Amino acid sequence: MNPSTAGARVLLDELVRLGLREVVLCPGSRSAPLAYAAHELEAAGRLRLHVRVDERSAAFVALGLAKTSRTAAAVITTSGTAVANLHPAVLEAHHGAVPLLLLTADRPPELRGVGANQATDQPGMYGEHVRLALELETPSDPERQAAAWRTSAARAVAAATGALGGPGCAGPVHLDLPYRDPLAPSTSSPATPAAGAASPALAGRPDGVPWATLPQPLPVTAGHAVPLAQDSGTLVVLGELPTAEHRAAALAWAAHHGAPVVAEPGPGTSPLVLPHGDLLLTATDWVDAHLPARVVLVGRPTLGRSVPALTRRADLRVEVVTTGEPGASGWADATHTAAAVHPFAALAVEGEGREVTPFARTWLDAGARVAAALAAHAAESDALDGPGVARAVHDALPQGAALFLGSSSVARDVGQLPRVREDVEVVTNRGLAGIDGCVSTAVGLALSRTAPTVAVMGDLTFLHDANGLLIGPDEPRPDLTIIVVDDDGGSIFGTLEYGADELAGPMRRLFTTPTGTDIEVLCAAHGVPATTATSVDELADLVRRPSTGIRVVRVVVDGAARRGDAARVRAVVRDALAGEG
Repeated sequence: MNPSTAGARVLLDELVRLGLREVVLCPGSRSAPLAYAAHELEAAGRLRLHVRVDERSAAFVALGLAKTSRTAAAVITTSGTAVANLHPAVLEAHHGAVPLLLLTADRPPELRGVGANQATDQPGMYGEHVRLALELETPSDPERQAAAWRTSAARAVAAATGALGGPGCAGPVHLDLPYRDPLAPSTSSPATPAAGAASPALAGRPDGVPWATLPQPLPVTAGHAVPLAQDSGTLVVLGELPTAEHRAAALAWAAHHGAPVVAEPGPGTSPLVLPHGDLLLTATDWVDAHLPARVVLVGRPTLGRSVPALTRRADLRVEVVTTGEPGASGWADATHTAAAVHPFAALAVEGEGREVTPFARTWLDAGARVAAALAAHAAESDALDGPGVARAVHDALPQGAALFLGSSSVARDVGQLPRVREDVEVVTNRGLAGIDGCVSTAVGLALSRTAPTVAVMGDLTFLHDANGLLIGPDEPRPDLTIIVVDDDGGSIFGTLEYGADELAGPMRRLFTTPTGTDIEVLCAAHGVPATTATSVDELADLVRRPSTGIRVVRVVVDGAARRGDAARVRAVVRDALAGEG
């Protein structure tokens, strides 16, 4: 067995022993040892291999595979620009605490800085955006090096999964793997590292036991902390959180203390979550009259400006609960107003809970009035606008479905629902909330689940990652329905200051950037069935119907109407609360 083949086989064998089950591979020459090793492990039934031609898409597929499973997935690339193409997914995994393994093949040291083809400085490429970066020694003496390869695998999995901290510590890990020729296994190479091995490290421990056994990540509320005390005038704000476990713990704390909650869409809910909470905050006159004494902010608010506007007020106290992410990224205080910061362990609850506070009842009653008013407003029209699409999809989802939301308008449209169904798991890429890789993430998410998966995204988000539809005939294919809300551009900009009438001149070209792409023709080029839904009933029927493979449902909406529609919704909210003392 040549050294490069041995190095790749030992490393992947140990990663599988440590729990790796999903590998996304991109074609390349320098990564050939890893490609052959992954193929052999798939043939042995030890992992599932997914091959993609676009590294950026591949990395987001791996991110989707790991996002809710919380089991690290790996992406394998060759050297050079292929490694740089992983960076958008690295950033999302870093800020979203998603366990991701980056296995990048590299030139050996003697071929760096000398003009060798496809050679660049890969070690350290991702900077502080990875939990761990290791450059493994170039394989030359496998008998001596195998133990280091196996312990490096353990270090990588521990760092990626947060095994030595907690789920909020999870994130991407980079293993830079230099290989020398020959890169292909010889025809006489044994099929596994164990065959003919002369050392225990090269063979691995018997019975598939890892070289080093890792602990399970600690619960999110583990650790020593002074419990966060309740204040009868507390409002809890839940932003983007790394895991469903974080969200459940925050909701449990709010329920234990009887506090009302403004929450971005996410997994799990509670009767104390205010219906249309973000919209309720836009009724500033009502908020002024019923101001909380304290806001407890858990996670990063990402969907609007009403929460930052609230936390900027000088007449209330803001306290932040960190999410356990390394560095300062878990400390969400974009308005620089936090008076106190607490570790996530402070949300642990003990003993008897308290009744819902009078303050909470006032806010919940207001939420109920807003919900009734907005329901009546929505009933006045059956037009397929953005919020109408969100309602139709949400209500028609099969039980236990996952709903993946693209960034921009779609996530905000779902945020206008009174509450998300408890049997629906909402998944987003809001670590950085970019439109990168949303199709591929949804594909990975669907591949990681047996329950139905539906993704909703705007046309620009869809087109930005159209390569996510590039799945070869021999690859595992997900059952996934993608709803494309097609307003021929980024209509979200129309709701911001750029959409003002006096700035209308360059708006279309500089911000909404319409493309005129025929989405159904694009899908046909990839062999993906696509149709256009023209009514709420037709859309709902398509969502209820199980999908075999990937299918796309296009819904045409009027992007130009979004600014006016948003203003009318805010007016309905204000009117529903007007006149209350």
